[in-house]
Amino acid sequence: MTTQEILDQLPYGKSFLFVDELLHIDENGAKGTYTYAQDLPFYEGHFKNHPLTPAVILTETMAQIGLVCLGIYLLKSVQTDQNISLAMTSNAIDFLKPVRPGEQVMVTSEKVYFRFNKLSCKVKMENAAGEVVCKGNISGMLIPKENG
Repeated sequence: MTTQEILDQLPYGKSFLFVDELLHIDENGAKGTYTYAQDLPFYEGHFKNHPLTPAVILTETMAQIGLVCLGIYLLKSVQTDQNISLAMTSNAIDFLKPVRPGEQVMVTSEKVYFRFNKLSCKVKMENAAGEVVCKGNISGMLIPKENG
């Protein structure tokens, strides 16, 4: 399965897709990038005159690259996004540095375990300077649906 095939299966629309490029993926983990455009709507109110990327968006970015892309790869037999259901079951993230509009981040994910379609990953996000901006663990259920 190619990285483009994985990206094509992501179940997100353009306004909620936080993956620009999937740099690497194998059975043990994934690595990808995303650049937060300066005109994203949440920057208008988070915070006035000093916009920062909300922690929930940083978490979502790590989940999309580190958990969902990896889960799609691990469930290669599922052919389309119509056949997969995704749900984050837990996360424990430490936020260490702010991410501002226009910044590119790199997410690295390392599989902790994948059994009974539950995937748990150790994730970290770094800024362009290589500084860790957040890190932790994310788990989720990847459920293939029956055709029909």
